[in-house]
Amino acid sequence: MTEWLHPALLLALGALPLGVLQGRGRQAWQLVLPLLVLASVASLESGTRVTMQLAGLELTPLRADGLSLVFAYIFALILFIGNIFALQVEDNAQHVAAALYAAAALGATLAGDLVTLYVFWEIMVVASVWLIWRRQQRSAYQAGYRYLIVHALGGMLLFAGVIAYYLHTGSLAFEPLAGGGPAFYLILAAFLINAAAPPLHAWLPDAYPEATVTGTVFLSAFTTKTAVYVLARGFPGTEFLVWLGVGMTLYGVTYAFLVNDIRRLLAYHIISQVGYMVAGVGIGTTLAISGTAAHAFTHILYKALLLMGAGAVLHMTGRSKLTELGGLYRYMPVTFLLYMVGGLSISAFPLFSGFVSKTIIIEAAAEDGRGVIFLLMMLAGVGTFLSTTLKLPWFTFFGRDAGLKPAEAPINMRVAMGLAALMCFVIGVMPQLLYTILPYAVDYDAYTASHLIKEGQLLLFTGIAFFLLLKHLGGKDKISLDFDWFYRDLGRRWVGGARDLVSTANADIRREFMTGFQRLEAAACRLRVSGWPMRSWPTGSMALWTALVLALLLVFGLGR
Repeated sequence: MTEWLHPALLLALGALPLGVLQGRGRQAWQLVLPLLVLASVASLESGTRVTMQLAGLELTPLRADGLSLVFAYIFALILFIGNIFALQVEDNAQHVAAALYAAAALGATLAGDLVTLYVFWEIMVVASVWLIWRRQQRSAYQAGYRYLIVHALGGMLLFAGVIAYYLHTGSLAFEPLAGGGPAFYLILAAFLINAAAPPLHAWLPDAYPEATVTGTVFLSAFTTKTAVYVLARGFPGTEFLVWLGVGMTLYGVTYAFLVNDIRRLLAYHIISQVGYMVAGVGIGTTLAISGTAAHAFTHILYKALLLMGAGAVLHMTGRSKLTELGGLYRYMPVTFLLYMVGGLSISAFPLFSGFVSKTIIIEAAAEDGRGVIFLLMMLAGVGTFLSTTLKLPWFTFFGRDAGLKPAEAPINMRVAMGLAALMCFVIGVMPQLLYTILPYAVDYDAYTASHLIKEGQLLLFTGIAFFLLLKHLGGKDKISLDFDWFYRDLGRRWVGGARDLVSTANADIRREFMTGFQRLEAAACRLRVSGWPMRSWPTGSMALWTALVLALLLVFGLGR
């Protein structure tokens, strides 16, 4: 089946009916389609390759191996969970966009050449922006346009890098790239933009909180994790990525403390968690690469769970700021409990998924003799526990009662959150289920006494510090400036200057044209055509403009 029908193609074709189906039929297809894709991915054997010739180029649209299959499995799985969460949405455009977005991410993951990768890379951008715009608010439209501009830059860099790579090597195969050279740096820069690496990272916390409630769940899963995959494929062992990744872990948790919007807080934690994966790619050992794949798998699940919880709060209350929330536990207890499973997972709490994936990367750093990297990653974990697992749920579900009395989230939302929470727990207690599908064999036991004591002490003292400093940690109704302020301000100035320049140029052209036109009209009036004074046509008359344009076209046409 998969030799003639690519899983990404199956998903893309399956997205088309979502544009016309309604009601129960549409809901049923939303559930069946991801399961068909998951079955298609499961039928792929490691080592499967499909090649083709196109315009003299040898392309590999499908390559399945240990690394790509891990990401393909979780992409299909999260589409299923996300579609359950979105069953109540009566907006066909969102469902089509989500399916095409997932298809593009799946296609990029299974691409064995750079041309196929580039095509799916661009489709991913075009499909994903609709999940932002379909919220149909001014802020969403603006954030979506900024999202497009940044990713257009990334696409241009990738395109230029692919051309440079082909000219230098004569090959388009997507394999680890040799260090140095224009192609290396152009492609690396393009991948890092999608990974939300600073300083061109602010598109993520700018756009994701502005997306639809269900769209944010899909956005959190595909773009940055596809970037992690291509980095692991193309740049393993790149030393620069180690320090960049650690910087991302600390940068994300720092900004998460500063923001007031719950979805923006979680968006910054995407940057932080992706930082662990980027650092793992940079370390480049087999343990680190397997840890990166494992953490990408678990991150997609628990981050979707966290954003589903925050989205449920927004859906039921219409509010997403910490300063406007509080006391929701009595009205949304199931949402709170399921959110906390995600919070414990992202904090690497024993018995939950993050504990058996994040610690692999940290252990890989220790085994590679990187003591400073080890300590900095542990420090970032403190910030994660403080803001995501303590601060956000405390000021949303407990704390000051904001007087809101919402109903519990719809049943489909709770089912989706429950399924993600169950997987977070199952992976946490039976990590071998995950370890068996990793690209390299993992001889790692997370539940050693030293690991448990280390994580237990870290979480315990962080929790004590939180409650001691509780009165200083509440949300602040302020805007936190990030790097996007620079290019947003410069862009605003550039657009304003360009508009003034165009207006001035148009005025000059109009003035010169009208002067010449008036002279032509005066001469024509003296000639009298068939006794009918042309001055009877007013200046700017549509008839005269049409006649002049037709005359010019005729002259140029005869001249050719």
